[in-house]
Amino acid sequence: MHEILFWIIIAILVLDFLFEKYLDYLNTTRWSDTLPEEVKGIYDEEKYKKQQAYTGENHRFGMLTSSFSMAITLGMFLFYGFALVDGWVWDITSSAILAAIIFFGILMFASDLINLPFSVYDTFKIEQKYGFNTTTPKTFIFDKLKGWVVSAVIGGGLLALIIFIYQKTGNMFWIYSWIVVSVFSIFMAMFYSNLIVPLFNKQTPLEDGELRDAISAFSEKVGFKLDNIYVIDGSKRSTKANAYFTGLGTKKRIVLYDTLIKDLSTEEIVAVLAHEIGHNKKKHVIQGLIIGLVQTGIVLFIFGLFIGNPVLSKALGVDEPNFHIGLIAFGVLYSPISFFTGIFMNMLSRKNEYEADRFAAENYKPEALGSALKKLSVNNLSNLTPHKLYVFFHYSHPTLLQRLAHLKQFE
Repeated sequence: MHEILFWIIIAILVLDFLFEKYLDYLNTTRWSDTLPEEVKGIYDEEKYKKQQAYTGENHRFGMLTSSFSMAITLGMFLFYGFALVDGWVWDITSSAILAAIIFFGILMFASDLINLPFSVYDTFKIEQKYGFNTTTPKTFIFDKLKGWVVSAVIGGGLLALIIFIYQKTGNMFWIYSWIVVSVFSIFMAMFYSNLIVPLFNKQTPLEDGELRDAISAFSEKVGFKLDNIYVIDGSKRSTKANAYFTGLGTKKRIVLYDTLIKDLSTEEIVAVLAHEIGHNKKKHVIQGLIIGLVQTGIVLFIFGLFIGNPVLSKALGVDEPNFHIGLIAFGVLYSPISFFTGIFMNMLSRKNEYEADRFAAENYKPEALGSALKKLSVNNLSNLTPHKLYVFFHYSHPTLLQRLAHLKQFE
C-alpha cells in the first residue's frame, strides 16, 4: 500500500508542476511586439516594450528556478532524502518535539541556502535592471537573518505546541490544535503590524497636512473611525508602491508605502484608501479570517485521521511513523484539495475586490481610483494582458482592464 501511496505523491507533484508550466505557457501566447489596442492610453510604446521585456525575463527566470526546485523536491522523494534527514535527527535526540523542530529547521535552512543565489540574482540583477531594487546588500543579509529567527521562534514554537498537544490528547488533538491556531491567527491579525513589521520596516504616523486631512474627511464621511494612519518605508527595498489595511477592532490601521505617497496625487491616494476601507466596511477582513479558520479546522481534522498511519511514513521510507514525516506526506496528498479551495478563495477575493472598488467609486471618485490603478500598474510594469485561464487559477484581484471597465459605470 505504501508503494502505491508513494507513486501517488510523485504523480501529484509532477502533474501540479506540468499544469503550472502550461499556465505559464498560455501567458506567453499573449505577448506582443506591438502595443495592443486595449492597453493604449495606459502604456506608451516605450514603456510597453520595457514591460514585455520585464515579463519575459521574469518568465524565463521563473522557469529555471521552478524546474530546479522541482528537481530537488523529486530527488528528496525518489532517493528518500526525507528519511535520511529523519535518521539524522533521531541520532541527535529522542524527543519527538525536538526532532520535528530540527527536521524542519534543516529542510528550511537548506532550502533557503540552495535558493539564495536565485534570490540574489532576482533582487540585484533583474529588479535592479528595471529600476525597482533599492535593497542594499546589508539590508538583504539582515532580512535573511531576521527571517530565519522569526521563522524559528514563531514556526518552531507553534509546531512544538501542536506536537505536545498531539502527544497529550491523541485523536482529539485536532480540536485543541485548532483552538490554539485560531487564537494565534486572531492575535497575529491584530498585532502583526505592531510586532513583526517593525523588525523589517519603520512605520511612522502620517504627518498632519493636506493628505491626512483628506483621509480624515473621507473616513468621517463614510462613518469609519480611523485614527491609525501610518507610512512605511517601502522605498528601503523597492520603488514599487502599495497600501494595505491591517488589524482588527481598535488595532486596525491603514499603512501607506512612502513610494505610494511619492507616485500618486492626494485624490488618488484617498481613492486607494477608500478601496481599502471598503474591504472593512463590507466585512471582507472578518470574512477572510473566518474562512481561513474553518479551512484550518478541516485540514487539522483530516490530518488527525491519518497522522498515526504507518503507511504515510513508509511511503517516504521511514518504518516507524512520526509526526513530522507524516506531515510531509500529508501535505502533498492534501494539495489537490487545497488546489480547489484556492480556486474558490481567488474567485471570492476577486468578487470582494469589485465590491471594494464599488464602495470607493460610490463614496469618492471613480476616476481617481482608475487613475491610481493605472499609475500603479505602469510603475510596477504589470502585465495587463494575462491569459484568462491564468487569471482564473492564480489572480486574487481582477485584471486592471476588468477593474477599469467595472469603474466606468460609476463615472
